[in-house]
Amino acid sequence: MNAEKPETTVEVGENLIHFIARSPSVFHAVHGVKEALLYSGFTEIREEDPWHIEKGGKYVVTRNGSALIAFTVPEEGARSFHIMASHADSPCFKIKENPEIKEGPYVKLNVEGYGGMIMSTWLDRPLSVAGRLIVRENDHLAQKLAAVDGTMLVIPSVAIHMDRNVNHKKDWNVQKDLLPLYGLATEKTSFMDVIAASANVKTEDIVAHDLYLYSRVPGTIWGEEKEFISSPKLDDLQCAFAAFRGFMRGKKEKHISVYALFDNEEVGSGTAQGAGSPFLATVLQRLSYSLGFSYDETMAMTAGSFMISADNAHSVHPNHPEYADPVNRPVINGGIVIKYNAQQRYATDGLSAARFKELCRNLSIPVQTFTNRSDNPGGSTLGNISNTKVSMPTVDIGLAQLAMHSSYETAGTLDTAYLVNASIQFFD
Repeated sequence: MNAEKPETTVEVGENLIHFIARSPSVFHAVHGVKEALLYSGFTEIREEDPWHIEKGGKYVVTRNGSALIAFTVPEEGARSFHIMASHADSPCFKIKENPEIKEGPYVKLNVEGYGGMIMSTWLDRPLSVAGRLIVRENDHLAQKLAAVDGTMLVIPSVAIHMDRNVNHKKDWNVQKDLLPLYGLATEKTSFMDVIAASANVKTEDIVAHDLYLYSRVPGTIWGEEKEFISSPKLDDLQCAFAAFRGFMRGKKEKHISVYALFDNEEVGSGTAQGAGSPFLATVLQRLSYSLGFSYDETMAMTAGSFMISADNAHSVHPNHPEYADPVNRPVINGGIVIKYNAQQRYATDGLSAARFKELCRNLSIPVQTFTNRSDNPGGSTLGNISNTKVSMPTVDIGLAQLAMHSSYETAGTLDTAYLVNASIQFFD
């Protein structure tokens, strides 16, 4: 395997774009991953049922339809866990209950912000709606995926003639400035009728919903050497995709290999399906106990395990390099980024960084270092939050990107291939 110049770099990028296009919401992303696992011979298990885990088995469990953990058990000798974790949610707008607002000649949708987005990037874009519906079906409640495959919304800008300060510092008020236009007041088809039709259900059977706006702008590979990829949701579906591809292709013969895909990272992970929940801890304990290991043996296995938390990192900006640290300045296609923070916003320490560097060195995959400027606290991610529930040596890594939390982000095609190859090796 030549990790420095992967032969399929553009192909990997095209597959990433396809994966993102099929993941207009976190529910679709998790569903797509689960379906791929089931097609590959994994057995679906439910948290509500007793578990009977066998050596040599492959399993997948989901929570809330928006988080997923898959794992494989070797035939013999497994005494530790190898875990890669990422998240499937991205900053966007969530549609409120009773969404239609009729004002003058227009019908708008009532939305609120989810996560820390760059709000201006959602203006004047073709938008649509995706998520899940809870419907009444044969006297019980069922979940249905919903995605309107077509542009149905736009958040229009105010013309510069009417807002002379639009190009100056702007404070956005979601309730006033960023409500998407749905139609004219004379329209006879309600918003929920459209959503119901997209899920092939009756409007009157919808009991509740979790619906989000998504950008219809397609991903693209660009640059003179096809070195860039721009797309919605690169944070963090780029890492989720690369880790999953590595998980599927790795041999997984020595360790209990675990792929975790969490929800709600963009709002702090403090939910039942987030990295701050006991989801991962209980999965590891239940599979270990089912294999016949005691509590003490399970704790010993956990202590001897290793986790890679994969969530994208900031590249030095071409127009604003002053925002980056003076020396730790990742660049797109410069290799996998190891993230450090003295305030423990990242879980990386010297030991976990060294182990990951050695893994990459064996493949000739370059690594880079990210730290925030000392006067900028920055954000956090999965690793340190997950470690509050299940503690093990953990490294926080990512791929360098520009415009993080924009509705359209930019990263590198070569970096995606680097992480795929590192993930394969990790799961070997």
